[in-house]
Amino acid sequence: MIAPVVLVSAAILAVAYLLYGRFLARRLRLDDGTPTPAVTVNDGRDYVPASAGLLLGQHFSAIAAAGPIVGPIMAGIWFGWLPALLWIVLGSIFIGGVHDFSSLVASVRHGGASIGEIVRRNLSPTAYRLFLTFVWLCLVYVIAAFTDITAQTFRTVGASGEAFGAGVAASSVLYILAAMAMGVLLYRFRWKEGRATLLFLPLVLFIIWIGPRLPAPLLDFLAAVPVKGWDVVLLGYCFFASVIPVWLLLQPRGYLGGWLLYLVIFAGLGGALFGGIPAAYPALNLSGLNSLLNGKQLFPLLFITIACGACSGFHGIVASGTTAKQLARERDARPVGYGAMLLEALVAVLALATVMALAPGSPALKEDPNLIYARGIARYLGLAGIDPGLALSFALLAFSTFVYDTLDVCTRLARYILQEFTGLKGRAGVALATAATLALPLLFLLSTREKGYLVAWPIFGSSNQLLAALTLLALAVWLKNSGKRAGFVLLPLAVMLVMSLWSLVLLLKPFLAGAAGFDSLLSAAFGAILLVLSAFLLAETARVLCRRK
Repeated sequence: MIAPVVLVSAAILAVAYLLYGRFLARRLRLDDGTPTPAVTVNDGRDYVPASAGLLLGQHFSAIAAAGPIVGPIMAGIWFGWLPALLWIVLGSIFIGGVHDFSSLVASVRHGGASIGEIVRRNLSPTAYRLFLTFVWLCLVYVIAAFTDITAQTFRTVGASGEAFGAGVAASSVLYILAAMAMGVLLYRFRWKEGRATLLFLPLVLFIIWIGPRLPAPLLDFLAAVPVKGWDVVLLGYCFFASVIPVWLLLQPRGYLGGWLLYLVIFAGLGGALFGGIPAAYPALNLSGLNSLLNGKQLFPLLFITIACGACSGFHGIVASGTTAKQLARERDARPVGYGAMLLEALVAVLALATVMALAPGSPALKEDPNLIYARGIARYLGLAGIDPGLALSFALLAFSTFVYDTLDVCTRLARYILQEFTGLKGRAGVALATAATLALPLLFLLSTREKGYLVAWPIFGSSNQLLAALTLLALAVWLKNSGKRAGFVLLPLAVMLVMSLWSLVLLLKPFLAGAAGFDSLLSAAFGAILLVLSAFLLAETARVLCRRK
């Protein structure tokens, strides 16, 4: 049965938050007596103090995205659900949670600076430039992969030919407008958070219901937009969303997205625990484990296929890029930084459960991960008597909402980094840095076949985990320089460094042998650049540390 697996996993994550989270808080010496950058700067644009609940929702929805859904489903199908489950639970507690929590606290202690700035202050200007370049390229790749995943969601067609994706796209537009209205009421009309939640949460549920029921000509028009067209539209949205103040869209939309995540978790837990659904898929997929020649070997690919949900370098950039600028007090870092990572692990477990429910050889296993997930959540909701079409629309909108939160946060973060690196200032600098960030994803998505995210995913996972390793390296140096014990980050650092470098080398082998097609050319070149950058960064770190002895 699925229920015991989900129940035990949730219990372990809850205990880990109470015990290991408290241990980490002591090691990092959280102190509410020290004002945070959000309080001391409070510029009304990027530095805006937020309550722990509001910030948890925004941070959670920003880091969750498609990663804890797509990765666990792919890994579960390839290797069986048991290896995926072990990496999700143990990785999130001892590696991902440590990475996220420490990144957030380090940024707060450096005035809300990015991890790149922390590298500069604790290592060297050369390491800083290498790290910023690496991070910017990783964020560009995240934008490309997640934009295409969302575009695929907007083209989803049901078994009877019904264009579910068109309804989801319509609901998505209404959802963004509702989030902006909430931001205006919260920050211009000074509404209380609870009052706004009571109004806008039911409104979001109504938007989910009304989207597929809008006039047929509008839905037909949306259904006719090709995937590449949605790619362009979504990148345009990224430009708009990343240049406006955080209070107008990022905070309220992230908060509402967090509630959608909570509702999906509730539905997933209810269905998994009380649905009586058996675990039909094997715990170990021996054919997947033995497919060494097909490139799907358990080590190291499990560790880069599941990134978000276990450990993700992107989280550290979010924590130090936007979240640290909104943390109202230091003790909020534990629920926001560590708690959000464990909640994301629970999302990953529930996504994995949708694979566990499928029998080997089921046609559903050949569908896109987003549809496998949405059908699983819709099945759970159907147990409560909810209409299947409405349930599927809800699950698909929730999925695309998770990705929205990552897309515009990614673009904003990449814009920050490019401005920091180039010195671009003012509105013109903001626009130029944003456009330059989105140009490469546009080139990639327009030059690859449909479902380009499948080409991008392995390199995305490897680069993301390598980013986590390099971030942990910077955090270890910071802790040492601050006179704190760094032992709790050293094991995570070793695991992520070995697995990410190993996987990048494996993924580049077909390209180096001349066996890669055009679709893989850009990804392989991208991976090679990241590998070289990381090698130089590691060498520079070793040089600086040796010189200081």
